[in-house]
Amino acid sequence: MQAFKILVPHFKHYKKDIFAALIAIIISAFATVYQPKLLENIQRAIILDQKDIVARDGVILVVLGIVAIISGIFNVYYAARIAQGVTSDLREETYAKIQSFSFGNIEKFSAGSLTTRLINDMNQIMNMLMQLFMQLLRMPILIVGSFIFCIVIIPRFWWATVVMVILIIGFGIYVLKQMNSLFDKFQKTMDKISGRAQETLQGVRVVKSFNHGPQEIKKFNQTSDRLNNYNIVIGYWFSTIMPAFQLIAYLVITLVVYLIGQGIAAHPTDVAVVSPFVNYILTLLWTIMIAGMTMMQFARSNISLGRIKEILDTEPDVKFNENAPTDVLGGSVEFDHVSFTYPDGDDETLKDISFKIKPGQMVGIVGATGSGKSTLAQLIARLYDPTKGEIKIGGHNLKDVNETALRKTVAFVLQRAILFSGTIASNLRQGNSRAKLHELQRAANMAQASEFIERYNDSFDHEVEERSSNFSGGQKQRLSIARGLVAKTPILILDDSTSALDAESEKKVQQALEHELPDTTTFIIAQKIVSVVHADIILVLDDGKLVAQGTHEELLKTSPVYQEIFKTQKGKRGGK
Repeated sequence: MQAFKILVPHFKHYKKDIFAALIAIIISAFATVYQPKLLENIQRAIILDQKDIVARDGVILVVLGIVAIISGIFNVYYAARIAQGVTSDLREETYAKIQSFSFGNIEKFSAGSLTTRLINDMNQIMNMLMQLFMQLLRMPILIVGSFIFCIVIIPRFWWATVVMVILIIGFGIYVLKQMNSLFDKFQKTMDKISGRAQETLQGVRVVKSFNHGPQEIKKFNQTSDRLNNYNIVIGYWFSTIMPAFQLIAYLVITLVVYLIGQGIAAHPTDVAVVSPFVNYILTLLWTIMIAGMTMMQFARSNISLGRIKEILDTEPDVKFNENAPTDVLGGSVEFDHVSFTYPDGDDETLKDISFKIKPGQMVGIVGATGSGKSTLAQLIARLYDPTKGEIKIGGHNLKDVNETALRKTVAFVLQRAILFSGTIASNLRQGNSRAKLHELQRAANMAQASEFIERYNDSFDHEVEERSSNFSGGQKQRLSIARGLVAKTPILILDDSTSALDAESEKKVQQALEHELPDTTTFIIAQKIVSVVHADIILVLDDGKLVAQGTHEELLKTSPVYQEIFKTQKGKRGGK
């Protein structure tokens, strides 16, 4: 029930709906409970030939039935408003919390799991809330009322009702315990199947190019079969509940009717109570069954609430000083004995890195694969915090700055270009939401994207389809670079962002960066040394260590690591 507390703040926005739903359900429940009692009175009056009582109670019975129907309709309406509204608010709160997560937080949960929680778990919570406000007071009123009337109308058989309730509740608790663990396993397997499907669909080109479809189908089917097995077992337990409950109730009814028949000579008026007794027993049965089903829904939803609570209780690995100024920080960058280990790693990825970069300098970062180039860039953008040491931008320690100020200062263009559904303009304006058309055009020119944008009749309003499937890899990289340029930040990081461009386009982009952005501090992470030969300073990384820094000419004379990379790449070009 601790997880249920995350819903309480959202209930405050729906006080009137909650009040209306509860009033409607109380009226409906009392009307339903009293109808069999009126039916008993009518049957007694018929036996005694009391026509006025038959007419009076008959009208009351009809009115109660209409009231129960109308109040039930209102209850469903308000319950739906509460369930939909609270779930929507909780989903928005959860999504906002996810947006505050660092890379480390996202990797801990996995994108597939977070997606499942936002969709599947939220649906479970919505169904639970719907049941909560449709059955919250109705079930106790019907159970208590039916139980009391069962005993009142035939006091000498009170024990039969008690035995039935004990047997039904006992069996229900046993089944609930068995299903709790199954619900947890089901949700975790749902995470896995969602993550596998998402991973395969995102990498569909690789899957098809290597003809790996059958293997992926096999992996997916294995996870799907496991999910299906859990579902089948849950279904088996559900299928035993109703027959078992009905068997218990009908045995009690049969026993009581038999005993009444045996003693009808001594109690002739018992004829009038058989029908109400059966009605109350069945009402009690169905209410307990609904209560059992609702408790199972609650048990399943409690797992989902716990998974959502886990997100809301998670503190971002990277925290910003919200009280700090939001002004742009400046273009200087300083690493002071910085080391970094990934949250799930044992070995240091970066080891005791120190350097100083002046505003407006172009910085190249080179090194072998796995040397820590991208990790270093991610620390500048504060996607992670260093394990040791201090990073300063514009003279400010990154741990002391405001997030808005940092995002105004640093633009990060990733190697894997990611565009969102919408238009070219909407994607470029993610760098600066207020950018004018001429600013988009300038950025596109610098990124060598204008040549294909201008071919579209709708130009910057051209649609970007889901996963940007209507653009090539090179086009996506150019648009991604343009998005970073639109931001006009003092620091621009290009993480191997021209790898998908042809040599001529890459050269033009580099020239544009050099001549059009003289005041911007530019970090260029490159696999090819030719991409950074004109940089003001080049940082050489090897096995997480900064082994050399200087200009291209200086490094050719002083750095063995740089010399080796240069010779290797020069040899490859010569071979071609």
